[in-house]
Amino acid sequence: MKASDIFWPAPAKLNLMLRVVGQRSDGYHLLQTVFQFLSQADLIRFQPRQDGNIRCTPLPGVRDDGNLAILAARLLQQHCTSSCGVDIQIRKILPMGGGLGGGSSNAATTLVVLNKLWNLNLDQTTLARLGLQLGADVPVFVHGKAAWAEGVGERLRFFQPQEPWYLVLSPACHVSTAEIFCDSELTRDAMPITIRDFSAGQRTNSCQTLVASRHPEVAQALSWMNQFAEGRLTGTGACVFAEFPSQQQAEQALNEIPADMKGFVSPGLNRSPLHTRLEQFTGAWPSG
Repeated sequence: MKASDIFWPAPAKLNLMLRVVGQRSDGYHLLQTVFQFLSQADLIRFQPRQDGNIRCTPLPGVRDDGNLAILAARLLQQHCTSSCGVDIQIRKILPMGGGLGGGSSNAATTLVVLNKLWNLNLDQTTLARLGLQLGADVPVFVHGKAAWAEGVGERLRFFQPQEPWYLVLSPACHVSTAEIFCDSELTRDAMPITIRDFSAGQRTNSCQTLVASRHPEVAQALSWMNQFAEGRLTGTGACVFAEFPSQQQAEQALNEIPADMKGFVSPGLNRSPLHTRLEQFTGAWPSG
């Protein structure tokens, strides 16, 4: 099998906690967060072109100049002055505006896979630095390891949090990250904590109360989840999640969700499914 025949995963992430601890003079917020991956993923296929064109299947509501997979391919092409092109096919599974990092993950999978398909041989650090130009969450997807993150989310310390099972709910609303971070009621001075504090149970999200107040669907999902386990917001939402000790318990709760909610069950993963798939791949990559 050729690498261009495969649909590569662009996995979801959860923010297991998120603290807004300050704001820079340029307006960017200073954060502390913990990233962990899920098995749920968008699926992307890359078919190289020789004419330098970069094309992608349309995504509903997303223009080409806002499609992070296209932007990632263009950025890589420009960085390497490559004449290679690509047709990108995305099977969109992750909800947009859900806080699961779908766009950033699409960008990272594009950078990582095209680096191999185009035979560019860039190292992971370089790919992560390029990815940071597209979004603060892109580098952690490029590295593919669960991480403690600070700064605007780009300063990563890899570590191994527990890997429970999660139930994730996707409320029927879109939360704008920009609007939440611009909201005057957002708490921007949370006290910084340590990895030890996180491991001891400090897992609050500075955005959760605000997002729930602005989006009744999120408040409803959190309230429903709290019947089974503590519901928490990932990123700026809209998705909420809770930990369960077993797959069976998570799926039992999933079976009881109201008809107007969507959800899925996934293990927490400290290794990205993309990188696991790359390691397992035994087919052919293009040769130089």
